[in-house]
Amino acid sequence: MKKRNIVIIMIVALALSMFSGCGQTASKVSNEPVELKLAHFFPATHPVENDLIKPWAKAVEEATEGRVKITSYPGQTLLQADGVYEGVVSGVADLGTSCFSYTRGSFPVLEVFELPGITYLNSKAASKVAWEGIKQLNPEEVQDTKLLMVFTTGPGDIYSKVPVRSLADLKGLEIRATGLSAATLEALGATPVAMAQSEAYEALSKGVVKANMGPIEVLEGWRQAEVTDYLTETPFLYNTLFFITMNLDKWNSLSAKDQQAIEDVSNKFFEEVAMSLWDKQNESALKFAVEENGMEVIKLTQAEQEKWIGLVQPIQDQYVAKMNEQGQSGQEILDMVKRLADQYNEEYK
Repeated sequence: MKKRNIVIIMIVALALSMFSGCGQTASKVSNEPVELKLAHFFPATHPVENDLIKPWAKAVEEATEGRVKITSYPGQTLLQADGVYEGVVSGVADLGTSCFSYTRGSFPVLEVFELPGITYLNSKAASKVAWEGIKQLNPEEVQDTKLLMVFTTGPGDIYSKVPVRSLADLKGLEIRATGLSAATLEALGATPVAMAQSEAYEALSKGVVKANMGPIEVLEGWRQAEVTDYLTETPFLYNTLFFITMNLDKWNSLSAKDQQAIEDVSNKFFEEVAMSLWDKQNESALKFAVEENGMEVIKLTQAEQEKWIGLVQPIQDQYVAKMNEQGQSGQEILDMVKRLADQYNEEYK
């Protein structure tokens, strides 16, 4: 009996030793940081990389006490601009930043924030409208990732190699544009050519396109003032939404504590950096374009503006009809966005 008891004690001791060892191994594994890859298309020198993504990633690491580390892959080194969202869904990247409009049709509800005819005074107001509006709408089309932040360019203009002073000058003009911007230009008689901003400089320099439509920042951030000569102000035509989003499985694998830390950091950076990022860039870019590169700024007459606005108004009607066909109240969505635009234009004027 004594021998038997000794054997039992030895077996229990060995089991406890093995359990302890496994526990130490599991603890060690759990203490290793989660390494996340973030893909985006902006160049490494762009403010999105240096003023937003890198500081945000560092803040996330600090807020999670080193448990979550994010490495940025700018300049399409990991995913092409139009493949970022799907790349995050599939797990090629853990996080991604790009434009919803680069895959038009995939985000039908969100197109409301880019409709022509809705006035945004600046990127602060436009970003606040988009992020608050998305939270209220909570559309099905963005449920396959964890959306951490949405911010926008705010109003944009036309930058061209030839002067654009009227609708006649737009007729047949090849202009780089994506998403609803392409539909807007087509309604005005131009010829939209779909491509990412990262491709526009070369296309403009080679004459593949004769113009671009976008926020003023592209003139400096993407150096497009070097390959265009005229800036036609069209603040009633343009707004583009960017996102920072995360693979859903990766998000769900994080602890509730780290999830909350990431959301807190993201909210802080949205308010303090992202929503005003394009306003700061636009101011610098306009000076770069006019003073350093000699671009001419063209202001449309009031009568000319009214002609343009009248031609793009049906795009809002088409949006409402499309939403209604999908079983949603298109007019209610549109009215909500217009109310938010009035509210935040007033707040951030």
